[in-house]
Amino acid sequence: MKQRSEATSVTSFKKLKIRSSAFHDHEMIPALYTCDGKNVNPPLAIHQIPAEARSLAIIVDDPDAPNGTFVHWVMWNIPVTHTIRENQAKGLQGLNDFHHHRYNGPCPPGGIHRYFFKVYALNSVLDLPVDTTKEHLEKVMSHNIIGFGELVGLYTRQ
Repeated sequence: MKQRSEATSVTSFKKLKIRSSAFHDHEMIPALYTCDGKNVNPPLAIHQIPAEARSLAIIVDDPDAPNGTFVHWVMWNIPVTHTIRENQAKGLQGLNDFHHHRYNGPCPPGGIHRYFFKVYALNSVLDLPVDTTKEHLEKVMSHNIIGFGELVGLYTRQ
């Protein structure tokens, strides 16, 4: 039996549509959702979730950070929902690269950075410790992903 590689592209899964009332895909994230504002997560709308989904997971990261991809939010075991409201954490939050168990918004040192709000639909609920990082979450959930979508926001500090 052939096992699925961890490198399997998420494009082979059902595509989720991710939107935000705060910004459009590949447009600027309002300062409210960054270190220059209230530093709370923006609202997210999640569409086309597969019926067999048992939970959702979210990873927010910045691949343009000077020392490699920087993680801003790690959350899993989100009950299946079509809405994550502003400043709302419906699931368990792991450790981001600020060493916090919460959302920390964009705070780039310079230039325009891209922030990927990645949402995963999973066919199970995950049993993970609170100190779970992005890498650990990705490894554990790799065989449980049934849907994936992302929204990309941009930000630069004034």
